[in-house]
Parts: sequence; structure tokens; C-alpha cells
Amino acid sequence: MNQTPAHIDFRVLARTLTIVENDLNGAGDILCNLSFSTTAKVIGITGPPGAGKSTLVNTLISNLVIKGKKVAVLAIDPTSPFNFGSLLGDRIRMAPHFNHPDVFIRSLATRGALGGLSAKTIEMADVLRAAGFDYVLIETVGVGQSEVEIAGLADVTMVVLVPEAGDEIQNIKSGLMEIADTFIINKADREGAGEFANNLRKITQQQHQDIPVFEAVASENKGIDEIALYIEKPSAQNHRKNFLLAEKAYKLIQQKRMADIDKKSLLTALETAASKPEFNLYNFVDEFSQPSNQ
Repeated sequence: MNQTPAHIDFRVLARTLTIVENDLNGAGDILCNLSFSTTAKVIGITGPPGAGKSTLVNTLISNLVIKGKKVAVLAIDPTSPFNFGSLLGDRIRMAPHFNHPDVFIRSLATRGALGGLSAKTIEMADVLRAAGFDYVLIETVGVGQSEVEIAGLADVTMVVLVPEAGDEIQNIKSGLMEIADTFIINKADREGAGEFANNLRKITQQQHQDIPVFEAVASENKGIDEIALYIEKPSAQNHRKNFLLAEKAYKLIQQKRMADIDKKSLLTALETAASKPEFNLYNFVDEFSQPSNQ
């Protein structure tokens, strides 16, 4: 998938992503032959459920395509730990752009990854990055310390919050300063938004960090122009780049090492073993981890 921006075949791209996502024949060759000579910028968008991330993505897409940009969106949906299913509903919420010739939207399940990212997210984002888009937007679920993963994948990491998050200002201070390149206070027409934004600015200044804080009402397209201009600016050299690249490599190596472990088979075996009076989880793990049981 090494094409110029003017010649992205979305049907070929969709098939390529399916091959990579499902580890079908040829997936390894596709990944090993990716070329990143394009200038695609990867934007990570994370934040708690209900913060309005999808609405923000919608308005950002509108802003960018008006300027003639080609945009890919990788929307991450949580996988149920019980039935292993995922709603994959972000394409429904982004319906206004679904048939736009310069917009490609793909949903992906987390597959149980705690930080909202799986190794497949990394691989599929790289396929999109090499395909010739100007921007690749990655919307992730959840928020917290484990979300440092998105910082290892994105050129710019935007943390979307709502004014109500002001009650958890200490958690934000301890958990998100490591990953945020910018904070976006969405639904800023709500009470307390200005005070919350100012508190965030004070925290960043106290820690001697230059993290911009934007206030927006994405549903009304307010504040979006400023955010779009910010992501269009050249990214500063990330001093964490090599460390985060190592984290990315670790995730991919972990996937390969765990390739023979199937969660559904694990659940079936565990249900049988747990029904016995002498069940011991550690003995079970030792036995299940043996090559003959994989």
C-alpha cells in the first residue's frame, strides 16, 4: 500500500487492512514492504467515554477536507471480555463522511488491550500511514496511565475532556501529563469549563510543560479551527521517540509470542478446570502454557 495521495484505491486499502487485521496469508509481506516516504501525520485522540471524541473527529474531518486534505480514521471500539464482540459503531456516528471521496473510515476492536490499543492497531495504522493520506486520526477508548500506548503511535496526542472532569483534577495531573500534547475541553459551553481549562494550564506551567489547552463545542463547530491549525503545524521533535518506538516494538513482539494463545480456548479449558475441587489457578496456567496445550 504505497501510493500517492491522489491515487488511493479504497477498495484495495480495505482488503489490505482486512488481511493485516486477520493475519491472513500475505499479511507479513505487506507489513515488511511498507514504505513511509509519505508525510502522513498520525493524530491520536483519546479521552473518557462521553467526552465527544467522535463528534470532535467529525468536525475535524470537515475542517481538513475543505482544505483539500485526505483523511483516514481508525476508530477503536472496546471488545467485550465476555463475548469477545465489539459494537464497531463509530462509522455510524461518522456517517456524514462515510461516502466522502477523501475520507476513509475503519473501525477496529481493542481485542482486550488494556490501553485501548492492540498490536493490530499499530499494524493497521502503519498501513494507513503508508497509503498516502495527509492525516490518520486514531480515536481510542478509555483514558489513564495505560493510554501511554497512543503516545507511542501518534505524532500528536490530543486528550479530550469535559468540564465535569474538573472534579478529578489530581488524577488528570498524575495520569495524563505523560501523553498529552494538547488538552481539549469539549462541551465548553457547560458550567465550570473556563475554570477547568485555567486549572489545567496552571498545572502544565507548574510542571514546566508547554501543553496547549483548547476549549471547544464540537457539536456546534466552535473552537475547531484553532485545533485544526494546531495539528497542521510541524510536530516538535519528540524526545521520547526511541523509548516509545521500543514500546511499539514490544507490543508487536508480544503479539507474536502470544499468537498460539486463543482466549476462547482458554475460557473453555478454564471452565472445565475450575469445576474441580482441587483447582489451582497457578497450576492451570503452568499446564496451559506448555506447548502441547496451545
